[in-house]
Amino acid sequence: MRGLQIPPPLVRRMPLCEYKKTLREMREWCDIAADDSPDEIWLLQHSPVYTLGQAGRVDDLLRDNGIPLIRADRGGQITYHGPGQIVAYMLLHLRRRCWGARKLVDKMEQAVIAMLNEYGVVGCRQVGAPGVYVGGAKIAAVGLRIRRGRSYHGLSFNAEVDLRPFADIRPCGFADLQTTSLAEISPRPLPSVVGDLERNLIRVLAE
Repeated sequence: MRGLQIPPPLVRRMPLCEYKKTLREMREWCDIAADDSPDEIWLLQHSPVYTLGQAGRVDDLLRDNGIPLIRADRGGQITYHGPGQIVAYMLLHLRRRCWGARKLVDKMEQAVIAMLNEYGVVGCRQVGAPGVYVGGAKIAAVGLRIRRGRSYHGLSFNAEVDLRPFADIRPCGFADLQTTSLAEISPRPLPSVVGDLERNLIRVLAE
């Protein structure tokens, strides 16, 4: 299937979403999507929730602050989702693209780094710690699941999210990992950041 012309993904912008319901809908998409159906990107925010990836440990939740903890079937460890954090779920036919998970992770990181560059902010990767970092602090996390040759989950970008809940976990399993947000570095209106992330994701998927 190399050389196949892949149409641009269908982008769905959603309101504040409950995590369990969205996870169920992503799994359903993987089960029922036809081989010739379009890829999709879901852009949304979640109500406050901690999610624990397949490599995560419950004791990475350091204290109970009332925010629920939900086990997820993505890769990675523990992270936080909440209002003001842009989540981009990447529902792609990876087999049709002849891509593996690593290539999609690279593409997602590339899109975030390119967007930050547009804002005059230097984002970078760190060896052994997927995601995007600014000055050593994590601004975007990534995690995927591949099922039936299709991907789901994706990336979360800290636009103007409250960072205090990150203090009650070991983010991504690292005890000393600092987190940051765009609001702390180069504040932008949230709707414009959503649009910029969408544009950069579509661009890197086409490359």
